[in-house]
Amino acid sequence: MPDPNPAALDFLLTRRSRPAKTLGLPVPDRAALAPILEAGLRSPDHKKLEPWRLIVLNGAALMRLSQLIPDRGLALSYPPEEIDKQVAQYANADLAVAVVVSPQPSPQVPESEQALSAGAVCLQILNAALASGWGANWLSGWASHDPVFAREGLGLAEGEWIAGFIHIGTESSAPPERPRPDPSAKITWMDD
Repeated sequence: MPDPNPAALDFLLTRRSRPAKTLGLPVPDRAALAPILEAGLRSPDHKKLEPWRLIVLNGAALMRLSQLIPDRGLALSYPPEEIDKQVAQYANADLAVAVVVSPQPSPQVPESEQALSAGAVCLQILNAALASGWGANWLSGWASHDPVFAREGLGLAEGEWIAGFIHIGTESSAPPERPRPDPSAKITWMDD
């Protein structure tokens, strides 16, 4: 017989990300962030490959990253508004955790499955931050997909890439609830 955890299920059924632009100071210190990151590292991981790593970025590191974006945006022919949006994502943040996909050689676990494990790390960190009372949001954007930005800004090795940045902070305002998927349109039951 299952041993339900109604509080955990209620949290999952009602959780919602907080827009990064509504997050500010204070942010969790290292002691408060440690269990959030540890929860992320408890994600599903076939064959225990640990095909991911985390980089915790504070305000100064995020500002440094924001300064790399204009030149990369111009080199990649992004319009000024897209460049400005990416600059703001980093320059206006106080704390973010970069989840890096770091594929490991494995004949049994394809890179796609390892990438999904890194995505699970992103979601675990996001939910652990929310469960800890912080506001949090999982963001990416064109800069995070640019190998030059990743290498120059974060020191990523060949073959590594960014699964996402989890922004964490104190929420300044709560947005209205957004529409959610209709289960009947997204779930197929196969009984035979």
